[in-house]
Amino acid sequence: MTSLRHNVPDRAEPRDGYLDAARDCILDVGWRRTTLTEVARRAGVSRMTIYRTWADMPQLLADLMTREWGGVVTDSLAEEDPSAPTVDRLVGDIVETVQRLRENELFVRIVELDPELILPYLFSRRGRSQDGILELTVAALREAQAEGAARAGNPDAMARAMLLAAHGFVLSAHTMVDDRVSAADLDAELTLALTRSLQP
Repeated sequence: MTSLRHNVPDRAEPRDGYLDAARDCILDVGWRRTTLTEVARRAGVSRMTIYRTWADMPQLLADLMTREWGGVVTDSLAEEDPSAPTVDRLVGDIVETVQRLRENELFVRIVELDPELILPYLFSRRGRSQDGILELTVAALREAQAEGAARAGNPDAMARAMLLAAHGFVLSAHTMVDDRVSAADLDAELTLALTRSLQP
């Protein structure tokens, strides 16, 4: 899979500092208690500076989540073994991203305190991060199909099915972990399921 780094804003940009301040606020007090005024205070700028960039907190949150999840994907891809077979790389990237999302402190905080923020992306519409992941997955699937390493099929539909499968392992894996099954066991099953679903 190719890199998502071009979709992740440069940390040197001033607005990225504002997103850092918003991230700190959410980690400290949660989404509901975070305001644009507090973000401005933590960023050391005026309220109007923040209001000129985002009209409201939902817009700011959308940009923050796009940056955060894009960074998770980029970090996952950095662990990729370029010498591995195409399908192994693709499946490995997906499972690595699932693991990193489950451990991401912002994601964990949102799910713990404000899970309703995630619901629109599960029930109503796709987000920019999901579209970016789909774009990368489709490109990798086409490459694998061209090599004869993956079965024939509509790569767009295949990528979406893979993303739907991954959703459950990100959001609900903890409900299936106990003294008989570990998170690592579940991730191994996800790896096997995705790999076999792509075999010619």
